[in-house]
Amino acid sequence: MLWHELTIHTTEEAVEMISNFLHEAGAGGVSIEESGTLNKERDTSYGQWYELPLNDIPEGQAVIKGYFSEGTDMEALQSEIAPRIEQLSEFDIEAGELRYEVRTVDEDDWANAWKQYFKPVRVSERLTIKPTWEEYTPESSDEKIIELDPGMAFGTGTHPTTSLCLRTLETVIQGGEEVIDVGTGSGILAIGAVRLGAKHVLALDLDPVAVSSATENVRLNGLEQRITVKESDLLSVLGSKDPALGVALPIKVIVANILAEIILLFIDDVYNALEADGVYIASGIWKNKEQVVHDALLAAGFEIEAVHRDEDWLAYVARKR
Repeated sequence: MLWHELTIHTTEEAVEMISNFLHEAGAGGVSIEESGTLNKERDTSYGQWYELPLNDIPEGQAVIKGYFSEGTDMEALQSEIAPRIEQLSEFDIEAGELRYEVRTVDEDDWANAWKQYFKPVRVSERLTIKPTWEEYTPESSDEKIIELDPGMAFGTGTHPTTSLCLRTLETVIQGGEEVIDVGTGSGILAIGAVRLGAKHVLALDLDPVAVSSATENVRLNGLEQRITVKESDLLSVLGSKDPALGVALPIKVIVANILAEIILLFIDDVYNALEADGVYIASGIWKNKEQVVHDALLAAGFEIEAVHRDEDWLAYVARKR
């Protein structure tokens, strides 16, 4: 089967929003390659190893590719997406000097080829992400495995925002907590939280594709009894007494690895959903949004306990007082 490949040269800052635009336009898959300039230091603190050499994409830049079925009108699609990308500057997201390319590729060239580069990777002291098709033996009894088949709709879990969030969860989860994961995507954070000792996780996402992916990954990890996946947002479950959710509000921990612009929309909802002394992990925040999220958390009544960083991304650990 042939597919149209739309390549967009942009910035790392704009990756999440542009990827979302491509999915909304009907992309059958999206790939992201961020800067791999030779002066970038690679993190090997947990024994990570890298299959590919560093690329020559300039620092701060990124290349996004969206794949569309053969019958798609690519001119019309590009005309639809381009204005949305240009409007990102209105939200203080700089997309850089945009460049678009279109070509036709065979499905075998992209649908499964990426899998050869996705290997087991240690992302924290205790957590290792393992693709379902790879063999791997834990190095110690303390090492916890997250089985993952992200499909073409989601990443491998090694993007800075995801690995940052998993490491942050490791500092927060003590054991026995009930957790809500807002914008669960592939379900990787929900699975990681349970592997770290959480009692139960309610994984929420508004995207039915994400709900399907998360449900499957929960099944692959054998955690159907400890993770509930639901197509919903946080506001819709506030005040709910539905036992099918698997958790009871107010709750101990909420984690959200999404765009800062979205985080800002429901900070008050998170505050209301947390019990006294509960913890909110807000990740997916680009460096230029650090201050505005910081101020919004304080305005909502949170006390900021820590800020964790990975490259140009950061995650807040905020406690309800």
